[in-house]
This record gives sequence, C-alpha cells and structure tokens, in this order.
Amino acid sequence: MIDTHAHLDACEEPADILLDRARAASVTRVLAVGSGIDSCRAVLEIARQHEDVACVLGIHPHQAAGADAKSLEELEAMLGDRAVVAVGETGLDFFRDYAPRDGQRTLFRQQLELAAELDLPVVVHTRNASEETADLLREFGGTVVMHCFSSPELLPVALERGYYVSFAGNVTFPKAAPLREAAAAVPADRILSETDCPYLSPQPVRGRPNEPANVVHTVAALAAARGVTSELLAAQIDENADRAFGLA
Repeated sequence: MIDTHAHLDACEEPADILLDRARAASVTRVLAVGSGIDSCRAVLEIARQHEDVACVLGIHPHQAAGADAKSLEELEAMLGDRAVVAVGETGLDFFRDYAPRDGQRTLFRQQLELAAELDLPVVVHTRNASEETADLLREFGGTVVMHCFSSPELLPVALERGYYVSFAGNVTFPKAAPLREAAAAVPADRILSETDCPYLSPQPVRGRPNEPANVVHTVAALAAARGVTSELLAAQIDENADRAFGLA
C-alpha cells in the first residue's frame, strides 16, 4: 500500500518513527511532499535516507507572496534529484487567500512550465478555485494528480481529461457523502489515496495527528464506497501510483 501525499517534515514525530509504523501497517511506500523551499530540502533529505520514500517538490500557493516564489531556480535544481517523481504541490487556494491571487496564478503557471520541461507529473492543490484551476491546466499536456480531492464540481473535467484523483482522510468524514459519491465515479485506473499528514486524520483516528499508517482507513472507506475489498483497491492504487509517478 502507498501513501501518495505525506508532509513528513511537518509532522511532530521524526520520519523514522512514522515510517516504521507505516511499514507495520503494510504501508510500504510514501511520497513525501515539499510545500516550499525549506520543506523541499527537508523531504529530499528524508528520501535520501529511506529507499521506500520518494519526493514531490513544489511551492504551495500559500507561499506565492514570499521569498519562495522567487526561488524557482533552486526548486528546478532539486527537481533533478533521482528521488523526485513529481512537481507539487502547486495550484490555487482562494479559500485562505494567504497570497494575492495574481501571485498564485503566476506561481502555478511557472511550476506547470517546470513540470512540462522536466517531463514530470504535477500534483495540484485547489480550493475555492475550481474554474481557474481547470483553465490553467487546460494547456498542460502531462500527468495531473488532483491532490486531496474536495471539489466534486471538478470531477467532470478530471474524468474528461484523464487526471488522477486522490482522496485523503476527509473522504471518511460522516458528512462527506458527496466525496464518497465522487470516489465511486472515478475510473479504477485513475483513483489514488493519501493521508496529507499531519492534516485531515481519517474518522477512526480523528482528533489525533495524521500519519502515513492511517492511509489504510482512507482506502477502507474508498473501497466501501466503490463496493470492492480493501485489498483489491489497495492493489489497484499501487498500480495507479506506479503509472502516475513512474515508480515501477
């Protein structure tokens, strides 16, 4: 089983401990995600120490007004590391609006250009910006992963364009029926799962910090929504992750 999106550098406990618990829960691979230059450096170092960890490196839209947004040359250099499998997370967040929207758009475009130049997939964060996110992705011809999918209105676009759709712990919440309906509609070869740890702990462990081992709860909820066994879905997600991120 794989956790395709974990912020290991943001967790309170050391990555070594979290990864040991993940392995004990049969989570054998983790994609560690950077969300800024310092974060990218940290997760890249974690990946260099653990063969079962690969990296997704990018600058989060929250950072679009700061120094990180001017550090694309350093990001590009890190993206050349053999541990890196995708650009991200990048995108638009018009819910928090921690950075001006024009700056978010510019940073998103720049990272899409990097992904295209380097022939890497892009992992997309979008919140309250579905239409603009879809518009900016229109010309990107590479692999797209919709991270922590929480925008059912984007599902038709994602399905039409063949995007991968990744679900996090919020799909397990009692009031998340629309997300479970979306999960049931995603083609078998396009569904992924993640923790987005230390955030969005799934319902069985809600109230505690999230960690890669908890992706098993998200997979169980997705499997129930799709009417298949957890074992079957976990195997399918592993196969999808191999294809999406070039892990095989």
